[in-house]
Amino acid sequence: MLEIKNLYYKYPDGHEALKGINLKINDGEKIALVGANGSGKSTLLLHISGALEVQTGKIIYDGLEGSEILRKNVGLIFQEADDQILMPTVIEDVAFSLIANGEKISTAHETSSRILETLGISHLSTRPPHKLSGGEKRMVTFAGVLASNPKILALDEPTANLDPRARRRVINFLRESEKTILLATHDLDMAIDICEKAIILSDGKINSEGTLPELFTNKNILEQNGLELPLKFQV
Repeated sequence: MLEIKNLYYKYPDGHEALKGINLKINDGEKIALVGANGSGKSTLLLHISGALEVQTGKIIYDGLEGSEILRKNVGLIFQEADDQILMPTVIEDVAFSLIANGEKISTAHETSSRILETLGISHLSTRPPHKLSGGEKRMVTFAGVLASNPKILALDEPTANLDPRARRRVINFLRESEKTILLATHDLDMAIDICEKAIILSDGKINSEGTLPELFTNKNILEQNGLELPLKFQV
């Protein structure tokens, strides 16, 4: 279980991005984090993954606190794919975390190749990632996170820039996954396809939460939070 208690965070410029977040996430749950731009979604994921240190409050995973335990168990896909691409070829980039943790290069590349094939991007294996399209880069970062086999996936707009076929491939993969998933997105239709529950953030606070698709059919709640009905429910 991942538990967040009274989490506050203020950026160096004084902007208060999180204002008392309390949340329990059970193993295997798939939860969508939605809200207008600036609502705190990305900042919350950065905390959950251990990329940002807690200022006020607690984040507890399996009874333990600290950024190190979070980084070992949570895989984060950043909102910007370029922030995660490090190596000269795709296969090296996907295998990076495995090699850094002591795996042999050959074994790490075998694991990475299987993941690339599962995601349908094995043809990119020898390509320089910085020369790929935005959607291709997004898929490479997804593969890199999966390579480390985290228990929790923290995904910030994972289908951004993807074409329809790649988008569907990612949705199907996440829907069938047994991992705990926290999905920050503006794509409410995708959230319904993947998640059983959603949390609506507004101005750094949890404004509403509930099951899907019920929460996303409540037009009043959505409008109050700068959101619109999913396409499948628009007449």
